[in-house]
Amino acid sequence: MNWWSENHLRLIQTNISEENADLDVDLLITQLKDFSANTLMLNTGGIEAFYPTKLEYHYKSPYLKKDLVQEVVQKCHENKIKFIARFDFSKAHESIFLEQPDWFYRSKDKEIVNYNQMVHTCVNGFYQREYSLKIMEEVIEQYAVDGIFFNMFGYQTRDYSNNYYGICHCESCRKRFKAMFGHDLPVDENLEDKVFQDYLTFKSVTTKEMLERIHHLVKTKNNNIAISTYHDHKVDIVRKESNTAIDRHYPKWLYSASENVQSVENSWKNKLISNCVINAVDIFYRFVGVSKHEVKIRLYESLASGSGLDFCIIGVFEDYPDRNNLEAVKEIFAFHQKNQEYFGNFSSMADVLLIKPNESSSMKEYLGIYKMLKEEHIIFDVIKKDNLLAPIQPLDKYKLIIFPNLSSLSENEWKVVKNVQGNGVSLIATGQSFIKDEANQNMLHYIFGGRYQGVKSKTRADYLEVRNKKMFPSFHDRDWIFLDGKFTKLVFDQNVRLLLPYIKTSRFGPPERVGGHYKGEHYGMGWNHKDSSTNVYLPWDIGNLYYQHGFEDHKRILSDIMDQIIGRDYILETNAPENVEIFLNKYDNQNYILQVLNLSGFNGTTYHEPIVMNEINLAINLKEMEHVYSLVHESDISYERHNNQLSIKIDKLTSYEALILKA
Repeated sequence: MNWWSENHLRLIQTNISEENADLDVDLLITQLKDFSANTLMLNTGGIEAFYPTKLEYHYKSPYLKKDLVQEVVQKCHENKIKFIARFDFSKAHESIFLEQPDWFYRSKDKEIVNYNQMVHTCVNGFYQREYSLKIMEEVIEQYAVDGIFFNMFGYQTRDYSNNYYGICHCESCRKRFKAMFGHDLPVDENLEDKVFQDYLTFKSVTTKEMLERIHHLVKTKNNNIAISTYHDHKVDIVRKESNTAIDRHYPKWLYSASENVQSVENSWKNKLISNCVINAVDIFYRFVGVSKHEVKIRLYESLASGSGLDFCIIGVFEDYPDRNNLEAVKEIFAFHQKNQEYFGNFSSMADVLLIKPNESSSMKEYLGIYKMLKEEHIIFDVIKKDNLLAPIQPLDKYKLIIFPNLSSLSENEWKVVKNVQGNGVSLIATGQSFIKDEANQNMLHYIFGGRYQGVKSKTRADYLEVRNKKMFPSFHDRDWIFLDGKFTKLVFDQNVRLLLPYIKTSRFGPPERVGGHYKGEHYGMGWNHKDSSTNVYLPWDIGNLYYQHGFEDHKRILSDIMDQIIGRDYILETNAPENVEIFLNKYDNQNYILQVLNLSGFNGTTYHEPIVMNEINLAINLKEMEHVYSLVHESDISYERHNNQLSIKIDKLTSYEALILKA
């Protein structure tokens, strides 16, 4: 077992600048202990070396007066703190460029990107492909590091001011791409362009190859060194971030930490997820933190979803100008340290499985459905689409699997889906799922009973009729819901139950001329009962609509369908409001942990103090339980049992509650 396998990280990253090269290490250790941290990540090499490197093309911090890395590693280990060396090979000092110009990124016009004397490198250039390995090797051989992390790995096309420079056209990229695909690099990032589709494959192949080379180097030297980056191939700790950005489009994503952790935690058994909670408002405003209430939500979500804790600031604590969030971070880190035996080794109690697509174009559909499930308090798992062939949990343990706008599956993936569907697992697909090619369209017809006829790209001012009140009991007083975006035109087989008739609008203004609605030939839902499962196809972007606009109609459509399929036979039922997030897992072979997080302080843009909630009732379908204990209040909690259902009442929820349910 490796040191990170227990999944009990409490990681602090101090992202120091060159001027911090002579930092007070004893003070840093005291600060880390004050945070209850057991892991430190600190800048080590790449852009600048924070140790006396002997390598010719490794730029050393001009402020370095001592071997900072040596002192930090030694004193961390003396205090039982692990050390992860942080590297960034995406850029190198301009002095290196002047001597080795072929190692660096070039735009289509042969221009470099020089930002504050640091020049962009390239995945295929000699600096990243060869020299970065020399740098890592020097550090691994010289210092007893516990892990390595490399930042901004992959193909970088923007500078720190978010200026776009385009696809790299350095000589190394040009030659490798030509050798692999027989034609020149694309000029623009156009998803409709076959050449750009080849380029996406090129990026995937070359980045994975580089990760494999790093993995080989590190594990050959020391198998107990953890490899970490923002990628999942050949790494031990997948790093993600919960962050904000001034220019990021609304809506703000409330479930950032939950989704980041869950999509990795549910997808791999042998990988950890460490979700870094970024204190800063933006990369432009690194010295001002977000609301402490937002930081608390992100840390609690990380913990409750199955990860350890991870927090980052720029610079050092003693001169950091915004200390408002630090006490909240210390409080949650200390809670984890005290109760870590209950965390980090969860197993699933989920009723539903949500598949995470690869395509960025499907992410809003996926996130919208994720949000629906969270608000409905449905316990669900997430796995990445690529892990369908090797899931952690047998897929037939779920009652329902949801495919959000998933354009295609491979032949082997379809075999898996057909098998679990034949075993009684129901399926829901949305948007433009399974229309990419003839093979997928054939499976769409086989599973869902619909023949693909094309996509209507504009549905503005069109509706779906919610006529069947038995199927949709949430719509007693509402007969229509609005459409917007794409609609997949399907002709369903005769045995498929057709619901949500499509209503076209011929006129929508001015008011005197509104009208002319008529029913089209298509439907917004096909219900196909096949074998012992129910397979539902919703040929419109139900998740995207909810993610973008938040109208409850779209969520109620999905929740009513799920109720019809599952029959409200969920593992958990509650009267908790939608702005309460609930987590239920096993933490060992026979005992459970129920976690409840109060999100009521979020108003869509601002994070306030959460509103205290009273009398939250939870009914859990579990066998005999003997003991319910609150980790937060350190006290027993009364409960009732009705047949196989455990009833618990949380009298008062402030921010967070964690209940241990013991058999």
